Amino acid sequence: MPKLSVRRKGREIALQILYQCDWDTIEDIDKAVTEYATGLASEAIPENDPALEFGRTRLQGVLTHKAKIDSILQRNTKRWRLERMASVDRNILRIGTFELCYCPDIPPKVAINEALELAKKFCSGESSAFVNGILDAVLREREKKQKT
Repeated sequence: MPKLSVRRKGREIALQILYQCDWDTIEDIDKAVTEYATGLASEAIPENDPALEFGRTRLQGVLTHKAKIDSILQRNTKRWRLERMASVDRNILRIGTFELCYCPDIPPKVAINEALELAKKFCSGESSAFVNGILDAVLREREKKQKT
């Protein structure tokens, strides 16, 4: 099995903690990351693992901008309410939207591709097409706003 890149592993960590956030209120992000790394992950993750830090930045970013990200997603999901989406799909979309809108160092194609890889790994077969369509709409909206 190929070794995951630091960033992909970090996105997976963020996704799994965001999924947990849908069921429990997380008030301390650092504590949630530590609990995940030491007890909830399939194997313990060292505190100094760069993937853990990258995951923390994604988690912090999504949670900090969640209301705005959800608003962006709601505008770009035709006939789908966010609360009706599968939790994993919704959180993959949140990570992808965060990267598209708040991470200028991540090329848009990379942000979308990474979201698709998460969908392929953690979701049903149709999810990657669903995620691709919505994130493509988010990107088009962002590009349109940048031109005006």
